[in-house]
Amino acid sequence: MKKLIGWILAILLVFYIGTHPGPAADIAQGIGNTAADLAQGIGVFVSDLAS
Repeated sequence: MKKLIGWILAILLVFYIGTHPGPAADIAQGIGNTAADLAQGIGVFVSDLAS
């Protein structure tokens, strides 16, 4: 059952990207920016710990 749900979600994701590429790219860019900010914050934290 989990595998079926995973395949359905993957198909819906591909369908969304195919039918709405602009908004999908904006979402991906937002996720990437959030991940980069998180990594930078962790880097600052570790750097401050070492000081």
